[in-house]
Amino acid sequence: MGEAVENLCEQERLNREIHRLTNREKWVLEMRFGLPDGRRKTQRDIAKILGISRSYVSRIEKHAITKLGKTLSGEDIPQK
Repeated sequence: MGEAVENLCEQERLNREIHRLTNREKWVLEMRFGLPDGRRKTQRDIAKILGISRSYVSRIEKHAITKLGKTLSGEDIPQK
């Protein structure tokens, strides 16, 4: 039970922190992880849709995940 509550808290925190991403970063992560409809898209698929290279999609994805990771671990939170 404690683990389920902890997972729910982490998910709620993630949902709150998603706003720190740019619209493009959010969209790429949503497509990569199939958030809107459960269907995951490849980096190549996303690149075609956006008209950019697959490697650029990869960089956007990595940057967004790193940004979220820092926020969730507390590294990116300004100290008072």
